[in-house]
Formats: sequence, structure tokens, C-alpha cells
Amino acid sequence: MLPALRTRFPTIRKLWADSGYTGCWSPGLWRLLQLIVTVVKHSADVKGFVVLPRRWVVERSFGWLLRSRRLSRDFERRCDSSEAMILWSMTMLMTRRLAHRR
Repeated sequence: MLPALRTRFPTIRKLWADSGYTGCWSPGLWRLLQLIVTVVKHSADVKGFVVLPRRWVVERSFGWLLRSRRLSRDFERRCDSSEAMILWSMTMLMTRRLAHRR
């Protein structure tokens, strides 16, 4: 998926990853793809709920997407139709916001 990201969106330079991706990727891959990767980790000494930097952007975007009824469950069988539904949902969201600002 990442090589396809680089060919489709060559201007993306920075990637934020969850702590689950800490040891999965080699630094050579990031150099090859010319990406700066920042892993957002939970701190071990803090207890309870803590807002992690940049993590809220992803969670907020997922919340917006899941307001669409078609995306609330995983109905799609193919990745391209799932991607089309995500793009359609974001298009609807953005057009509503643009129409609301008069």
C-alpha cells in the first residue's frame, strides 16, 4: 500500500503510525519511500485517558466516516468499492460544510 501511496500522492512526506507499528518496518523502507515516520506511543507512567498528539485527528476522521450508514458496517467485498464509499462519504461531508458557510 505504501508504494502506491507514494506514486499517487508524491507530496506526502510525513506519516504518523500507531504504537503497533514500532518494530514492523525497516528504516531502509522509509528511506526508499522518502517518508518521515513518527510513532505515537502511550506513555507508561500516565494512567487513565490521555489525548495523544495527532491520534485525535485519525479518531475524529473515523467518527465522521462512520456517521455514513453504508460505512457503519463492512459491507464491501472489494477494496476499490470500499475506497469509493469512503471518498463519497467525505465528499458529502465537505459539500455540506461548504454549503453551510455562506
